[in-house]
Parts: sequence; structure tokens; C-alpha cells
Amino acid sequence: MSNKKAIGPTGKILDDQDLIKGCLKEDRNSQAELYKKYSNKMYAVCLRYCNTREEAEDVLQDAFVKIFDRISSFRGDGSLEGWIRRIMVNTALKSRDKRRMKFESGDIEHVAEPSFNAQVISEINKKDLMKVIRELPEGYKHVFNLYALEGYSHKEIGEMFDITESTSRSQYSRARKMLIEKLNDLSHER
Repeated sequence: MSNKKAIGPTGKILDDQDLIKGCLKEDRNSQAELYKKYSNKMYAVCLRYCNTREEAEDVLQDAFVKIFDRISSFRGDGSLEGWIRRIMVNTALKSRDKRRMKFESGDIEHVAEPSFNAQVISEINKKDLMKVIRELPEGYKHVFNLYALEGYSHKEIGEMFDITESTSRSQYSRARKMLIEKLNDLSHER
């Protein structure tokens, strides 16, 4: 859960349940506090799926509009943050659908993974790592993000993109290979 504390107009600290109740009443202060509490973290999620900051900002805004419209459908089965994250990811993926991602089919056995120096990770900062991930081809990037960072299964990813589970695995393997190569190149530049 986010560490930011939402403060109501009376100075009371609002928890997620208070924010949900306020949003259900379409209270602008509650909506603003919910946005303030989660927007930075969700912007980082959007950046993983978008090619530019402007596109990520658009996705963030679109997703928050959906969140406010659909807040009544939040059942509380999981965390509010998890529910918001899922809407962010789905909104980002739908915005990418307009550009039609290309997936290379193939078997995972044909993807040879290069050697990797583990010290490279300790030397690279988060900003550079996210830049390298954003530079991956669309299909690789989205499968990598969904599998490695969001925790989706290859079966779920396949269903999202109407591809086979093995194509999802192959995309992930190729993304890892490309990431390792790019990270190795980056470490040699330093």
C-alpha cells in the first residue's frame, strides 16, 4: 500500500475505505486525495507500457476517469491499490492496441540467452533500467512487464493478446535476452 496519507477537509487522515466512500458520493476532495495518494506509483506503471511520458500521462488520466466511474464495482476482495493497478495496466494495453503490437511466434528453445554479469544490476540505477525496458519492442516489453513485474501467468497474457501460451513464453525469453544484451552494453559504456 502507498505510504502517502490522504487528509480530509477536516484534517482527519483518510484511509482507503474513507476515500472509496467519498468517491462513491462523487466528492471531488475524495477523488483528488485518491489521485494524489496513488498517481505517482501508477504513473510509474504507465511508463512501463508507454513509449513517451506524454502517452503515460494520458493513460494515467484515462485510467483515473475509469476508476472514478467504476469505483462502485470495487468489491474489496483485494487491495484498492491492486484494483487500481489492474485498471492502469488494462488502460495502457488498450491504448497500445491502437498501434497493433506484433508478436513473433516461435519456440523458447531457439532463444539462446547471453551470459550476464550480475554486478551490472548493482551498478545500474532504476531510471536507466526502466529506460532499457521501455526500449524493448512492443510485444517483448508488454509480455516482460506483465509476467516479470505484474505477476500475470503466460496463459493469462496469451488470453489478453489472443496469442498462444508458448508465444508469450517465447516473447518473455526474447525480452530477457535483449535486456541482458542491452544491460551488458550499458555496463561496457561506463
